[in-house]
Amino acid sequence: MPHRFSDRRRLFLFLMAAPAVVYVAAIGLWPLSQGIWYSFYRYNLLRPARTSFVGLQNYVDIFTDDATRTAILNTFQFTIFSVGLQLIFGFCLALLLWRDSRFNRAVLAFLLVPSTITPLVVGLIFKALLGADYGMIGYFLSEAGIGPRTGLLTDASTALWVLIVIDCWEWTPLMTLILLAGLKALPADLLEAGTVDGATAWQRFRLLVLPLMLPSIFLALTLRTMDAFRVFDSVFVTTGGGPNDATNTLMMLGVKEGLQFFNVGYASAVGNVTLLFIALIATVLLLVVRRADVRINGR
Repeated sequence: MPHRFSDRRRLFLFLMAAPAVVYVAAIGLWPLSQGIWYSFYRYNLLRPARTSFVGLQNYVDIFTDDATRTAILNTFQFTIFSVGLQLIFGFCLALLLWRDSRFNRAVLAFLLVPSTITPLVVGLIFKALLGADYGMIGYFLSEAGIGPRTGLLTDASTALWVLIVIDCWEWTPLMTLILLAGLKALPADLLEAGTVDGATAWQRFRLLVLPLMLPSIFLALTLRTMDAFRVFDSVFVTTGGGPNDATNTLMMLGVKEGLQFFNVGYASAVGNVTLLFIALIATVLLLVVRRADVRINGR
């Protein structure tokens, strides 16, 4: 009887999970496998009869083409600076909102508003605000001689940094929410024991709060890094990858190659490289946080 119950339970769990597995296979694994397959071909939708197997040539072109290497560097610069700033500002805001009060709950509710707006709309809003001719911010900056006369988004030296600021404005609240949830879950008795033992606020933060927050920090960094590395919407509506490829990212490059020039093989290779970079970054973050956890907590 126990054996029959175990078999039935296993069958029940399998049937419950089957729809999700089929969905992931159909929506995720099949397109991914198709993308990997196409990446080994020189395949253009405008010239399907000229499709030919080129092996790893598409991947070689990615790392030898100047425009593609610029897109890779822009993507890494955008990800590192935007996620890093969001972690710093998010942690500071989470500490300020740590104490449970009516005022803090109200502030948190308003703080989350930017994260509820789609990146496409956020990009359009900031494009309108920063326009040098009519923008509520860009016009006065231009008149005051701050930044280029044509606007911050039209200059190669400032456009990428403006996009980083836009991304921070939108997603710092999400980082704050994740870190605040981690702070709320900290054991109060441990923190009170540190206070009783005479530890200063900085010592409690460095020796108690920060080590216990490593899992939450890892979660926040991983989620935001994966999302920031795939940035597309805000770049598409604000700069389109310009000026002079100064804000061109891997996702922008893949979309241009696939939907504008119809180079499906090359676009598939760009998408696969993007996934590999994301997996590599997530692995590095895991190793760094794990090593810090071992060094601090001794396990």
